[in-house]
Amino acid sequence: MWLAASVGAFTLLLSLGLTYLVRAQATRFGFVAAPRQDRWHQRPTALMGGIAIYAAFLTSYFWVFPHSPKMVAILVAGTLLFVTGLLDDLVQFKPYIKLVMQLVAAAITVYSGLRLQLTGSELLNDFITIFWLVGLTNAVNLLDNMDGLAGGISLIACVYLSLTFYLNGQVYEAMLTVLLAGALLGFLVFNFKPASIFMGDCGSMFLGYTLGGIALLSNYGFTRNLASVFLTPVLILMIPIFDTCLVTITRKGAGRPVSQGGRDHTSHRLVALGMSERKAVLVLYVLAAMSGALALLVRGARLEVTVLVASGFALTIIMLGLYLGKVRVYADGRHHGNELVNVLKDFAYKRRVFEILLDFCLIVLAYFGAYLLRFESELPAEQWDIFIRTLPLIIAIQLLLFLAGGIYRGLWRYIGIDDFLALARAVGLGVAVSALMVFSAYRFRGPSRVVFIIDALLLLVFIAASRLSFRLFAALLVGQRVAQPNARPVLIYGAGDGGDFLIRELVNHPELHYRPIGFIDDDERKAGKLMRGYRIFSSALLPELVEEHGVSEVLVSSIKVPESKLDFLRGLGLAPKRLRIQLE
Repeated sequence: MWLAASVGAFTLLLSLGLTYLVRAQATRFGFVAAPRQDRWHQRPTALMGGIAIYAAFLTSYFWVFPHSPKMVAILVAGTLLFVTGLLDDLVQFKPYIKLVMQLVAAAITVYSGLRLQLTGSELLNDFITIFWLVGLTNAVNLLDNMDGLAGGISLIACVYLSLTFYLNGQVYEAMLTVLLAGALLGFLVFNFKPASIFMGDCGSMFLGYTLGGIALLSNYGFTRNLASVFLTPVLILMIPIFDTCLVTITRKGAGRPVSQGGRDHTSHRLVALGMSERKAVLVLYVLAAMSGALALLVRGARLEVTVLVASGFALTIIMLGLYLGKVRVYADGRHHGNELVNVLKDFAYKRRVFEILLDFCLIVLAYFGAYLLRFESELPAEQWDIFIRTLPLIIAIQLLLFLAGGIYRGLWRYIGIDDFLALARAVGLGVAVSALMVFSAYRFRGPSRVVFIIDALLLLVFIAASRLSFRLFAALLVGQRVAQPNARPVLIYGAGDGGDFLIRELVNHPELHYRPIGFIDDDERKAGKLMRGYRIFSSALLPELVEEHGVSEVLVSSIKVPESKLDFLRGLGLAPKRLRIQLE
């Protein structure tokens, strides 16, 4: 550990010095990225930061490590892509030229004997490995779209890869990722917002390929199931993979070339939701860290647990992709911000088909999870046989009762208590009928009653969470929207149903140019409490709030407020506006 820390510190210091020198020389000779409409930065910024990452990593490697044929093959292929990216930074290659060079680099690595051992066919494994390497190279390249994003996510991936190698007993490979982490950390000092240097294609292509290549060095002999062999690197590198899939699908759905640059990446969509650039990057850091932690969890788990956890995580990622796919990011007005949803609609003709397919998966997950929880993840052979034989019956009955219960008629965005009760009734009835049919088929011997109790609870949680997912993502990722700079401060008089309606309208419609300060209410029992995240103030504090926040308007949320109160507001120099809903 001491040696790894020392080598990592040396690489960090070397990267810091090299990045400083590269930045100075890139600025001196005009190798800078000028602001463009399809790029995020707003001032000329030095390029070629990848030179510092590449040089710091290779210098430390050849200084410390003994000869390793497989690692040398990775470095040879990585160097090929580094040179390709460097030339692309200078003269702008066509996308197909870079793709050819990526395929050549991947073929070199596979020829050296490195491959993902996922199937019994070496030929098929070779093709999967080439796809993995080329895909990850482009994923990191696409992820390099905001200050500190690609470097930070790659640094987190290095940390988890190092932990994986250490748990496998692969000290040599763990130190490799420590070296790469040191090179990245030194670069990030200059690249985190506000960035003074970018890594460029020479850095992102080398970095993506090297990460993918080093992941192939992992010895999975210590893992308990084959699924984790594939899931561990995928989960560790989930954010670049997710971003690539989101960009590819939305650009295809919007009729745009996948290779065309644009402000439609995951980070850009988070900013469009109201986040600052720094917060968007930090949120993706957190998601990357959570995904990496999940990778460590599944590597030692039983196959059944791995399948359940991975399936649930995959559905969560899909829902997140759908939520972000709704964000409007194209400024030409030809697309309406639902590119990813539209792709699914075009495929399924109706959105309800997607809901049914989702519920199909959730029913299977809940039933399988109930068996795993009941038997503590070790299903006896006879219970496994019951699960397999009864699963089709469970799916059929519960989907039919979901349909009969009307849960496919609601809109997720406006789900309320009545909709939740309908979900609960449909789930309860579906599980009850399913249990009765299963017990009758087995003459009330064999199937576990506890399984169906757990199944009902899990299924209700899964179904409700899926319907609330967009609102949950909005609360977790966005919270209160950032008001526009020219928004007027305003107080809402009345913390009741009308006030709840009014605050939602103001928050969801920034074009009204209001910035809510909070609520005013005559009921002293409400004072100090929160409503939709905004504080409720006593009406006695009104003069102080007006002076402190520069309030000139008060929105009255109830028609029951007497005219005398409005006169009192006018006496304070305020302009009261009463909320009215009128039908004509």
